[in-house]
Amino acid sequence: MAGNGQRAAEVFDALGLTYEKAFARSEAHLASLEWLLGRLAPGSRVLDVGSGTGRPTASMLADAGHEVLGVDVSPVMVDLAVRQVPRATFRLADIRELPLEEGAFDAVCVYFSLLQMSRAEQSRVLGRLARALRPGGSLVLATVPADVEDLAIEFMGRPVRATSFAAEDVVALVRDAGLDVESEHLVEFTPDHPEGAPEPHLFVYGRLPV
Repeated sequence: MAGNGQRAAEVFDALGLTYEKAFARSEAHLASLEWLLGRLAPGSRVLDVGSGTGRPTASMLADAGHEVLGVDVSPVMVDLAVRQVPRATFRLADIRELPLEEGAFDAVCVYFSLLQMSRAEQSRVLGRLARALRPGGSLVLATVPADVEDLAIEFMGRPVRATSFAAEDVVALVRDAGLDVESEHLVEFTPDHPEGAPEPHLFVYGRLPV
């Protein structure tokens, strides 16, 4: 477990703001945040898992007046987020190990932050995140849907190992965590990077039943 987290930290430490620029124009990401903002009561508590540089997720949510906690394994990303989004709180931590109080959050965001975990870890993390939601709380999950386990790939010029699920299995995973799936959106996106290639992005909008 710790090894995977360390490798992820090394990759995103190296990418830094390059990652933010590469994904900044993702219309599907921005649309999912608008959906979430439309569901949140004023001053809601939101957990941003794999918060990166803080933009756009934590920034948009904090600008709207919400209380945001961002969690990331990359020291460089956390440092950038603290400087770029001072209205939010950021912690250097592995979400697999971070204590989470039951019903503590009104919403949880998980943007592409499960891909370097095993399938069993992804399932456990989603279950923990569902329990951290208050009844009626919302979850937005984004991932690259693919039936792969521990696949060696190159991501923006960096070697990584990725694990994911086929799209229908991602949706099933969210349901198995105890969430109702309100909608799902599959799009193709090409990162703004010299070595960026088109990739499928799946966005799942979920809600914890009251």
